Amino acid sequence: MKKLMKEFKEFALRGNVVDLAVGVIIGAAFQGIVKSLTDDIISPLIGLFAKTDFSDLKVAVLGVDIRYGAFVTAVINFVIMAFLIFLLVKGMNRLAGLGKKKESAPPPKEKRRCPFCFGELDDRATRCPHCTSQLAGPEPGPETEPDQQADPAV
Repeated sequence: MKKLMKEFKEFALRGNVVDLAVGVIIGAAFQGIVKSLTDDIISPLIGLFAKTDFSDLKVAVLGVDIRYGAFVTAVINFVIMAFLIFLLVKGMNRLAGLGKKKESAPPPKEKRRCPFCFGELDDRATRCPHCTSQLAGPEPGPETEPDQQADPAV
């Protein structure tokens, strides 16, 4: 039994579990605020158009009341809650990224050009595909293999 309690304590006190528990508690409290906003402010405003309390709207089908007003209120609760969580996560991601330095992309490599017609060339080309001029060999680099390099004696 003692080992089981020790394992549970290690599990419960891990950082992610504690963070999740705090998030659930705050989310539950926040849900009460959103529900109050919907029930006490938004639903009565929408109810002005229906001339009744919006959450009390219902239709009777075969003797059964279908409370579509309560369902729409729940959908409004969900949309507001999802939007506010989106804003919260977006803000947290922005705060997390404040300390990080953005790495700029290296500037694009300038294309090799033919000295005669100024057409763009592949780095490995020894002859211009546009004007067929003989070119100096490709510059040795990681893209060129040793057997593809031009022979300087030619």
